Amino acid sequence: MRARWTLAIVGAAMMVAGSLLAHLTQTTGGIKIEDIRFKGAKGNTMSALLYTPPNATPQTPAPGILAVHGYINSRETQDGFAIEFARRGYVVLALDQTGHGYSDGPAFSNGFGGPDGLAKLRSLDIVDKTNIGLEGHSMGGWTVLAAATAMPNDYKAMVLEGSSTGKPFAADGTPTWPRNLALVFAKYEEFSTLMWGVPKARDTVSSPKLWALFGTNAAVEPGKVYGDLAAGTARVLYTPAITHPAEHISHEAIGYALDWFGKTLTGGTPLPASDQIWFRKEIGTGIALLGFVAFLIGIFDGLLEARMFARLILPEPADGSKPLETPVDRSRWLGALVLSVLIPALTYYPAFTLAGNWVKAQPWLPQAITNQIAVWALINAAIALVLMPFAPKRASRRGIIGLSIAIALATVASGYLALWLADLIFTVDFRFWIVALKLLSAKQALMALIYLAPITLFFVIALHVMHRNFSASRSAVYLTNMTALAFGFALLLGIQYGALFLNGQLIDPAPAVITSVPLNTIVAIQFVPLMAIVAVIATFTWRRTGSSLPGALICSLLVTWYVVAGTATQAAF
Repeated sequence: MRARWTLAIVGAAMMVAGSLLAHLTQTTGGIKIEDIRFKGAKGNTMSALLYTPPNATPQTPAPGILAVHGYINSRETQDGFAIEFARRGYVVLALDQTGHGYSDGPAFSNGFGGPDGLAKLRSLDIVDKTNIGLEGHSMGGWTVLAAATAMPNDYKAMVLEGSSTGKPFAADGTPTWPRNLALVFAKYEEFSTLMWGVPKARDTVSSPKLWALFGTNAAVEPGKVYGDLAAGTARVLYTPAITHPAEHISHEAIGYALDWFGKTLTGGTPLPASDQIWFRKEIGTGIALLGFVAFLIGIFDGLLEARMFARLILPEPADGSKPLETPVDRSRWLGALVLSVLIPALTYYPAFTLAGNWVKAQPWLPQAITNQIAVWALINAAIALVLMPFAPKRASRRGIIGLSIAIALATVASGYLALWLADLIFTVDFRFWIVALKLLSAKQALMALIYLAPITLFFVIALHVMHRNFSASRSAVYLTNMTALAFGFALLLGIQYGALFLNGQLIDPAPAVITSVPLNTIVAIQFVPLMAIVAVIATFTWRRTGSSLPGALICSLLVTWYVVAGTATQAAF
């Protein structure tokens, strides 16, 4: 019995160690971090993390910075910026935009929450109201621009990371507005057309929209300061050789922001921009995320020892044979693997476009991205169902549906409790980069019940077919199943980002049909680790029980939780 709980113990240790490392990093030097809620101007609840350095007191107010994440992210996505700002003596309010994280929806409302965030920052008696900076990534840039529009005299400088002034979501930039602006726009940005009206990010320097902002009629020179810092009209462009989502975890991009606020705000602590420790938190929460997966598997394995779940354990044949490792038809096996790799990736853009056009966000389907994922899941479930008769027959187990539901709920509930404790004790979630597992708000928990049905249907069918198709030695079956579920998306991303790095643009597979290729491509990044995790959990549970059902239910609960908590809510719910 002790052996069966070993993996759960190892996972728990990893979660504690990783969370502790993350907490020590974000509180280094006496920084205090608080999870706060406050009311917006329209009575809406807003959520933020408040970073308070030890130098900030009512007697000695410190400069403040409003830091805002981009679309379908949350306040923790700006951790790298927030930690380094706070280390330099700035009070930081890392905001959840409206409809994101724990801020009331819908998304895009009330200036994305920017005016409410700036008003809250200015209300703090520990903040020097004459020294306030605004920093936002992607749609977070439009959030801080909305704040600057609403309160044009209440900030001193701004950093836009992978964002833009002007249409479609911000006021037009001019040589005098916004105040003292640094623009970080990567060489391999996926959104150059949306942001600056040029098809390739490397051409942003010649964008008429950018020229209007910088007050020039010639290509903007990266690194050169235009305008006058003292007059508040300074502008500078930085172009690191990274992508849009990589700006979250770039020492270079964060360094530019530190350097700019060091020049434009007073009262901070002088530290070189190269002195950065934030990545320790990424490592810590990444370790905790891996530990969470190990913990789930270990909890499942341990629960099988309980009397009520013992019937789920795959009986050992009296003759010593291995019932899960049957002879393989190599040609059929290879064909099934190729189809498993290609079909989910080939249906990805069409399914997302179909849902974007026909399954709009509405009160009972309030999350646009989750709607797209649900439609993709249903399409692939239907394809798997059609192909099921061609998969090899495997012995099935009967009478375990109730037990499978119960052990799946108990397993995922144990993981949820672990994350709740990490948040309570260490003020962290489990994440690495844009792959993040967060607690659900009360409203998100209700939304999850809606989306659970299509996602469960997909996993029940797809994993059943997967386990019928692939049976080999223990090590090979894990690798095979990870390849079947995740490699297609890795291949898709390899092709897309290969094209971006070589030619400056993502491939639009059907310009007249496919929409939002940049956004959908970035969303696809998360499919690779998420589907790999699904493959590990599904394979482990299948080998223990001889049934795909327990793993399918665990994965459906986990993925639904992950998606609903981590994306945006576009409709009132």
